[in-house]
Amino acid sequence: MNGKMLAMLLGFAIVTGATFNLAKYAVHYFSAASAAGWRFGIAAIVMLFILLLQRKLKWTVIRKYAAIYTLLGLIGIFGFNALFFFGMQHTSPLNGALIMATNPLVTTILAYFLLKTPITKRQTAGIIFALIGVILVLTHGSWGVIRTLSISKGDMLILLGNVCWALYGVLGRKYLKTSSSMETTTYTMIVGAACLVLLALFSPSTQPLADVTISAWGAILFMAIFTSVLGYLWWNRAMEMIGAAKTSIFFNLVPVVTMILSIITGTQVSIVQVLGTTMVILGVLTSSGFLKFQLVMKSTSKNA
Repeated sequence: MNGKMLAMLLGFAIVTGATFNLAKYAVHYFSAASAAGWRFGIAAIVMLFILLLQRKLKWTVIRKYAAIYTLLGLIGIFGFNALFFFGMQHTSPLNGALIMATNPLVTTILAYFLLKTPITKRQTAGIIFALIGVILVLTHGSWGVIRTLSISKGDMLILLGNVCWALYGVLGRKYLKTSSSMETTTYTMIVGAACLVLLALFSPSTQPLADVTISAWGAILFMAIFTSVLGYLWWNRAMEMIGAAKTSIFFNLVPVVTMILSIITGTQVSIVQVLGTTMVILGVLTSSGFLKFQLVMKSTSKNA
């Protein structure tokens, strides 16, 4: 994995981690459906504008992949976000975060069955390291917290959303052979955004739009531009270049970023959480092959 790809995936983790904090603030002024509708509605318009500006609107590609673009938009944009937001109304943030942290494992398994992608020992080790690290970060290493987790309606919705996100990457990798990451992101986002906007129209707003603060609109714009536009572009580009299993491991960095932002805002962090964060980073580096590359380079320099 080259430095540019690593930087894109780290960028994805950073903006996605920040999104949890921003979304929590935004839903004080918007309903969950309305926040998602505005976020992806703006993002879809921006993506379409960029595509037109670059003169990369190809009707032959649209006709060829119309069905799969529609399917991925329904699964990866509308399905994932709708299930996630509604699921969080019926479960705790801890349960939701723990379930979403299993995304690399779900993606790797789906890639094995749908793409026939072999699961290497290095990937397995990386996933285990990162998963244990995420659990330590989120539970403070308390067995009592882990033991008392239960599967509720909200947990099941989050789990289904997790599967939707994994399918979005794996199916895109399988069927969109000649579709660029820009085209995939734009067309699937248009489909998903249209569905989310329709859902928002039938959902009651928290308060009139005239009363929404500038900072709340700023949160929506950040999520639209950085998380939805850049984040999805970086994610789809990585899926295209290095595959679903290697890309998905970086999702484990998202709760780490959220924890770091919590530290900045004054939240106390334990030694166990720091240990967990270290394990997540080691897991990502191991699974991506970057850690192995660094070790080989050091060994080579010593022999020279």
